[in-house]
Amino acid sequence: MLGLWRNLTRTRTEVEAAELQREMREVGVAPIHECQHGAFVCVTGIVRVVTVRPATAPPALEIEVYDGSGCVSVIWLGRRRIPGIATGRRIVVSGRLTCSPNIKVIYNPRYELLPTAA
Repeated sequence: MLGLWRNLTRTRTEVEAAELQREMREVGVAPIHECQHGAFVCVTGIVRVVTVRPATAPPALEIEVYDGSGCVSVIWLGRRRIPGIATGRRIVVSGRLTCSPNIKVIYNPRYELLPTAA
């Protein structure tokens, strides 16, 4: 009974996070919140933010990937754009994780764009 009540009272954000966690388990990757500094990681999630540096700055494309457990910043140096990468897109990225106290970053990872929902 408690489980049914919990399911009926979850917010949209909680439902989306649970769906992302389920998809992550199906793909077989680690949750972002469990990833450790210096480890080679493979994570999947939704692109929540895309940031492109101004033309006057060195080229770099930065995205934020969210998997329902946490976020990781992904930065491609030397790129201003990658076709197919946009907010809302599902993606799998793999590379060496660098952590500071408040942020997790993967630089120049390998990536795979997952099919979009029709």
